[in-house]
Amino acid sequence: MKGHRDGPIMRNNHPKPLRHPSSSAKIVAIAVGVLIGSLLAFFSPHDFFLSTNPSVHTKSALNAQVGSPPCETSERSNMLKSEFLLLSEKNVELKRQARELNEKLMLAERRKDQAQKQALVFGEQHKAGPLGSVKALRTNSADVPDENVNPRLAKILEKVAIQKELIVALANSYVKEMLGVWFTNIKRVGIPNYLVVALDDEVADFCKSNDVPVYQRDPDEGIDKIGKTGTNHAVSGLKFRILREFLQLGYGVLLSDVDIVYLQNPFDYLYRDSDVECMSDGHDNATAYGYDHVFDEPAMGWARYAHTMRIWVFNSGFFYIRPTIPSIELLDRVAARLSHEPKSWDQAVFNEELFYPSHPGYEGLHASKRTMDMYLFMNSKVLFKTVRKDAKLSKIKPVIVHVNYHPDKLPRMKAVAEFYVIGKQDALDPFPDGSSW
Repeated sequence: MKGHRDGPIMRNNHPKPLRHPSSSAKIVAIAVGVLIGSLLAFFSPHDFFLSTNPSVHTKSALNAQVGSPPCETSERSNMLKSEFLLLSEKNVELKRQARELNEKLMLAERRKDQAQKQALVFGEQHKAGPLGSVKALRTNSADVPDENVNPRLAKILEKVAIQKELIVALANSYVKEMLGVWFTNIKRVGIPNYLVVALDDEVADFCKSNDVPVYQRDPDEGIDKIGKTGTNHAVSGLKFRILREFLQLGYGVLLSDVDIVYLQNPFDYLYRDSDVECMSDGHDNATAYGYDHVFDEPAMGWARYAHTMRIWVFNSGFFYIRPTIPSIELLDRVAARLSHEPKSWDQAVFNEELFYPSHPGYEGLHASKRTMDMYLFMNSKVLFKTVRKDAKLSKIKPVIVHVNYHPDKLPRMKAVAEFYVIGKQDALDPFPDGSSW
């Protein structure tokens, strides 16, 4: 590599320099020491804090045995049991906090490494070329995979993914029928690299009985409660927490809701030049890709017209996300906000974190993004309001159709498959442009 130099090799007669332990190792060691000290203090309070003179301890123990009635001993025993249970719970919580702290430290170290790599790239100065020939760096490099994050998931992904990419959907029994239509069309297209994250046993069994790749997470009270009983929107918010492990393992994920009909292989139509590629909720070129909206305020006189930039939101139910540091930060930001703002809609938060710029008191996310082709990655408003009524557009075969604008999802999904797969020209006719409620 140009400009790369290997460091000098140390001679054998020179002692090797001592390596200082990493910050993560130090913190973990301190946490373990505090935990051991707490346990010693609890189980042997007299030995831990009082004099080391054996006669003192022996005398105290004899006095306690002689002077303590049976009821007091029983109460003391019950109190010790309750304190032990409390300490056990605290121990579990300390372990969880230590694990989270260690993950944050590892992420910080990766970010530091990423920053150093970027510094090497940007550190080399370049002269600007002729007018129109200059292009900035668009694509962030992938994060360093860490199989220790979830070894069981890592083994599954090795078998399922193709070129480190796969489709991932979350599902519980609430959407079981739609899930059946979803994977039936995926199989028909011939897409092998897809995986269902089952949020309950019923869906796991359903997938296994239909030879569908499935993964069930280890028990997690926070996720399981929502995953097993939550509605479509509640489950949708979980994906930002669950997808993190996929990215940490080094896989690009095409996140998919189950109200989607697959008609072609989406991996053949990705650009992979951005951290996030997402389908749009827009219904025409302006709303999908952006437009200049002029705000009129006559009271301002000469300056009555103010120009604003508008774009309709990205759909958080279908997007491709690369395993980069900005992508992981996006998932962390959205997951954190949803946990503290339970009434928030995950799609709104997803877009705010992607698009809001840095300003006083807020640091924006430095993630690159791309809007997918609205006629290839089609939402149901585009299909039912425009495409089906246009002779030319109706001949275009989309990659997917997402029935996101209509609540009667299952019958519309079946009709979409009949229209594009079977060729039934009137399959979409019974449905209105919008919905009756």
